Amino acid sequence: MGYGFRDAMWADRPHRDLLDAAAPDVAHVPVVLISGDLHSCWLNSAAARRYGWADHASGVLRESEWQPILADVNRLPPEVLDAWAAKSAAAAAARGVVGLVELEAPWPLDAWIRRVRGGNRALRVACGVWPSHLEEAIERGLRSGEVIHGTDGLVEMGPFKVITDGSLNTRTAYCHDPYPGLEGDAHPHGMLLVPPEELVPLMERAWGAGLRPAVHAIGDRANSLALDAFERVGARGTIEHAQLLDEADLGRFAALGVVASVQPEHAMDDRDVADHHWAGRTGRAFAFGALLTAGARLVLGSDAPVAPLDPWVTIAAAVDRSRDGREPWHPEHAIPVAEAIAASTRNGRANLAEGDEADLVVTDDNPYEGRALRSMPVSATMLGGRWTWRED
Repeated sequence: MGYGFRDAMWADRPHRDLLDAAAPDVAHVPVVLISGDLHSCWLNSAAARRYGWADHASGVLRESEWQPILADVNRLPPEVLDAWAAKSAAAAAARGVVGLVELEAPWPLDAWIRRVRGGNRALRVACGVWPSHLEEAIERGLRSGEVIHGTDGLVEMGPFKVITDGSLNTRTAYCHDPYPGLEGDAHPHGMLLVPPEELVPLMERAWGAGLRPAVHAIGDRANSLALDAFERVGARGTIEHAQLLDEADLGRFAALGVVASVQPEHAMDDRDVADHHWAGRTGRAFAFGALLTAGARLVLGSDAPVAPLDPWVTIAAAVDRSRDGREPWHPEHAIPVAEAIAASTRNGRANLAEGDEADLVVTDDNPYEGRALRSMPVSATMLGGRWTWRED
């Protein structure tokens, strides 16, 4: 297994023959490479046979084709996953993280209940549910924001997650315009994975049961359709990613009460890919500044492991629109540091008020005045009045 390939800018295309040639002495061993955006995989011939894709032309599977493979390679003993989760939670706390929204498929709620009861108490975790387990969540009477009994307030029911399109790097984000070089492809505009006739009933079912929709939409056409669905259902929730937007849709977020849940570091990872595959449209890509101007509420996140689970990396990308010494990319969409910090908190505020829970981060530098946001030193993190991280 391997993770992280990004082929959107490659001069050639991945093919299983290349993987076979890379390790001919172990050609019988299945090899699965997972793309950096988690929206595709690349198989060698042994893996293609294992998973029933021996006749597939290239061994590169996208979106729903590869989801059963993801489920298989993720199948590990609970004690292994729990140990990794504890290590990751401790690392997150060391960077000032006090909570996260966990959207692992299909529903990580019971795993996090087990972890917290077993001693992993470094984070608050809101656990989202996917369509395959929606009815189970409803039958259990769970509602978004409801704290789970016996977890000391650390685990709660999260949103209802739906993925309506793909990603930019995999060229499956659903757009009005075709991708360069994909004119003869089966999906030149990307892939609409959940069309409106399926999305609206799903959202109605979830919203009616008290579950807040979190709708993945990256391409401009997918975002328009997602906003249409929120309008038809009358629901409040989030659009996850909102990477490419029609100008006419910018004001709809605020008008409909839909939150733009965005991941600024993706803009740094994808700027060259966007310049190529969304050429002429990047003035409305990762348009955080325009969303703020239009009155939308932003919440910032990482989409880990696609980008690091580090709020300071996220904040820096939103404020500077730059990385590795490069010129800022579309600096007109940068947002002020105060807005970025507030958008990185659960309640949208960077200040404390009487009655707030004592979830705090202590930094060695002043983030409002310094420019070293990406490497901001964290000396302590507090969760509910107890330290989860303190610098030695």
